[in-house]
Amino acid sequence: MPIRLPSTLPAYNVLSREGVMVMADELADHQDIRPLKIGLLNLMPKKVQTETQFARLIGAGPLQIDLHLIRMSEHQTRNTPSEHMDAFYRSFAEVKDEKFDGLVITGAPIEHLPFEEVSYWDELREVMDWTQTNVHRTFGVCWGGMALINHFHGVPKHMLDAKLFGCFRHQNLAPANPHLRGFSDEFVVPVSRWTEIRAADLAGKPLEILLNSDESGICLVDDPTRRALHIFNHFEYDSTTLKEEYDRDVAANAAINVPANYYPNNDPRKTPQNRWRSHAHLLYGNWINEIYQTTPYDMRAIGQ
Repeated sequence: MPIRLPSTLPAYNVLSREGVMVMADELADHQDIRPLKIGLLNLMPKKVQTETQFARLIGAGPLQIDLHLIRMSEHQTRNTPSEHMDAFYRSFAEVKDEKFDGLVITGAPIEHLPFEEVSYWDELREVMDWTQTNVHRTFGVCWGGMALINHFHGVPKHMLDAKLFGCFRHQNLAPANPHLRGFSDEFVVPVSRWTEIRAADLAGKPLEILLNSDESGICLVDDPTRRALHIFNHFEYDSTTLKEEYDRDVAANAAINVPANYYPNNDPRKTPQNRWRSHAHLLYGNWINEIYQTTPYDMRAIGQ
């Protein structure tokens, strides 16, 4: 089954060319089927790139997905045309009376700020509380995952001395967890962040570390009591995302290391290879499957 997207959304043509099954709204409206309603709260400045990355993973499975793009109500983006935002996004204020089978909260390039100094922190706290009544399962990514685990469990984020940047080997610590069905014992995950979550701060809390790296620390945490996953790294990244970040910082004369274990022979003149794509599809496919297996058919029962 395909993912349902407006035919004018840039991701529609990109994913169609890649072979991902996509369905326009006008065709989906004529199908007698209950699709999974998934929201994407997109906090990243490059909205089009981010929505395409997540739609690629969410829409790759056999279930029909109805993807809804959501933005913070008051925060205005400066990096995406207003025409795109007006055409494809709704504010949280516009959707908060609705029910969703799943919600993805993306990262945001504001790691250096304390949570309470983020301009939309109060509204985001409202969103996170809302997930307990209106969303069946939530997936927080990078800063979004750190915000989620801080809000519900008081887990702090810690600043690093230098940006953790590159592709790092990770270990599967919980192969019986349904979110890791099909995962290898070790695999590579892209990492790009200035902060970390530490295992010591999770002690005694109803949280399980699923993926970890000796080099880059905790990657994925399960929170069954809140029906939430928190991932601090970037399975959703395109093959060239780290390269684009590196080239941007080099052009700005910013202090940046060559992303570790990313370019062949660590040579930025060479084309990077994607070594995480299959596990990215596994993780998001498993998350969607867990939603499908457990969400109520009558969406009015979500959160009850």
